[in-house]
Amino acid sequence: MKIALIGATGFVGTAVLNEALNRGHRVTAIARNTGKILIDNENLLLKEADIYNTGEVAAAVTGNDVVVSAFNSGWTNPNIYEDFIRGSESIQAGTKQAGIKRLLVVGGAGSLYIQPDLQLVDSPNFPDEWKRGAQAARDYLNTLKEETDLDWTFLSPAIMLHPGERTGKFRLGTENPVFGENGQAEISVEDMAVAIVNELENNQFIKKRFTLGY
Repeated sequence: MKIALIGATGFVGTAVLNEALNRGHRVTAIARNTGKILIDNENLLLKEADIYNTGEVAAAVTGNDVVVSAFNSGWTNPNIYEDFIRGSESIQAGTKQAGIKRLLVVGGAGSLYIQPDLQLVDSPNFPDEWKRGAQAARDYLNTLKEETDLDWTFLSPAIMLHPGERTGKFRLGTENPVFGENGQAEISVEDMAVAIVNELENNQFIKKRFTLGY
């Protein structure tokens, strides 16, 4: 498969890049500064693009089978909400402009339902420093649900996403967090990358959101 990976130098993007290459897929790694990518692999192509420029996005992803957006507008960015929405919508438009049908977006856990009518981001103990970013991902998911031309998928990570090991063993869910026996909803970024590439290969959640956890 030929995968265009946006945000390839980030926390999630780096893990997805490694997982996809290790499975033999061809990856176009797209970032503002691809100099951070030090991998030597014949299946890797580096491209730099301004994600907020839809034309540059379209040019960068053209020729691929799927687009994975691991875009993050930056947790310390004072305009994180506006920039995440603007960047995500540009990626969505650029994917369509390039004639690519498949888009997988890595969003946030904030839109998961912890009660029938309560999303995690709206719960009283949700950390203030993450709130605007989580609200942006939640609101963009609502936008994506109106998308009819693309075969989109939205991935909400587990509530606790951390560095760890690749086990390949986890459980999938849809609208609610996947809690483990310890009462935590968690996943390593390495295993989340496994789930992302699995979804690209199997197309289990077309026009749907999914999540995961141990």
